[in-house]
Amino acid sequence: MILSPKLTLYNTRTRSKALFTPLDASHVRAYLCGPTVYDLAHLGNARNVVVFDILIRLLRRMYPRVTYVRNITDIDDKINARAAASGEPIAEITARTTIDYHADMAALFTLPPDIEPTATGHIAEIIMIIERLIAGGHAYEAEGHVLFAVKSDADYGKFSGRSPEDLIAGARVDVAPYKRDAGDFVLWKPSTPDLPGWDSPWGRGRPGWHIECSAMSWKHLGESFDIHGGGDDLIFPHHENEIAQSCCAFPGSSFANVWVHNRMLLVDGEKMSKSLGNFKTVRDVLAVAPGEAVRFLLIRSQYRSTLDYSDAALLLAKGELDRFYRAIAAHPGVAAATEIPACVLDPLCDDLNTPGAIAGLHQLADAALAGDAHGAAGLLAAGAVLGLFNRTPDEWFHAGADAAKIEALIEARRVARAAKDFARADEIRKSLEADGIILEDKAGVTTWRQVAK
Repeated sequence: MILSPKLTLYNTRTRSKALFTPLDASHVRAYLCGPTVYDLAHLGNARNVVVFDILIRLLRRMYPRVTYVRNITDIDDKINARAAASGEPIAEITARTTIDYHADMAALFTLPPDIEPTATGHIAEIIMIIERLIAGGHAYEAEGHVLFAVKSDADYGKFSGRSPEDLIAGARVDVAPYKRDAGDFVLWKPSTPDLPGWDSPWGRGRPGWHIECSAMSWKHLGESFDIHGGGDDLIFPHHENEIAQSCCAFPGSSFANVWVHNRMLLVDGEKMSKSLGNFKTVRDVLAVAPGEAVRFLLIRSQYRSTLDYSDAALLLAKGELDRFYRAIAAHPGVAAATEIPACVLDPLCDDLNTPGAIAGLHQLADAALAGDAHGAAGLLAAGAVLGLFNRTPDEWFHAGADAAKIEALIEARRVARAAKDFARADEIRKSLEADGIILEDKAGVTTWRQVAK
């Protein structure tokens, strides 16, 4: 375990950066809003998982026990709409999409959560919290719905820093005659026979989105826990509503002490949108470059800054990783250092400053390429906390290539050179280069590696 330096994080709740102090230093508890499983994960989904993955890896170096919870939202109107449009049963959509999500996150080398609760598996907890809110005067039943009464919570709106007018406009809530206030939001809604539903004190129905996370985090992390993460698009209304529900249901609790939000992701300088034709799923970008390169691109910008994706930037990230792998390859058999080098650890402990950590990786690569094995050992140690260098150099440089064909061409080039047919040898080399294969001749042996074309 690392005893120093200390970790500082920017807390959305306080709008300031401060030393992270866990509620219980023997057990850090963290929650990340997971996917609504109706479609493939997109790059924005991936960014917050990768950011949180680095935070979890770092926390596990610092504390003896860390519990990481990331939920699956498997009951939602978007899922219902997809089922209605496609004719596919809801259970099949959610099961298939959950499998796809796990595969995509694994391709980015993110660690699985310790606990992955589903909304449908926590209906009893959802009902219990709603009952507590009603009993406390914070929620009310109306025409089969149960709604949270925003005016019952004096702190509502403070988290997002919005005025009452902004809250109503930003929530895009339905103005329904049964609401006491336009900003009141749904905790429970009635279900028609064709929609999923569960028996409740208010009739057959299903939960609203916000209450699901409150119930799942409470069940697995308690009334108060250390860190809650997600994209900054969730600050309002989702996280504002989570705080209101949880703190009103459990008076005296803090819910989450520290809120870590990553900024949005742009594609070619514009907000990602299907209507603009620039919507990128994880599967889309994995067709351009390996998952580790995608991960590296997602951390090249600090998580609180906007990240601009392009295929060109992804290939540059792949080239940058090539350099690190060459530095490791320069020292065959080197083992990871026992400590993370300060040039990487210090920036990471400063609010997950990944660009600073990457600058540290280049310092280590410089040393390794200059002959210092300690640089390569440091790279491997740093990679463990950044989720990088998951392959051997041979695996990295040869992945996806037709090795037999390349080796045959290398042999043909060797034969041509032996016969002094240098034009043919040069032609083979240039042909391989055009396919992104670089040959390196050293001590009479020819090796090869792939580079971004």
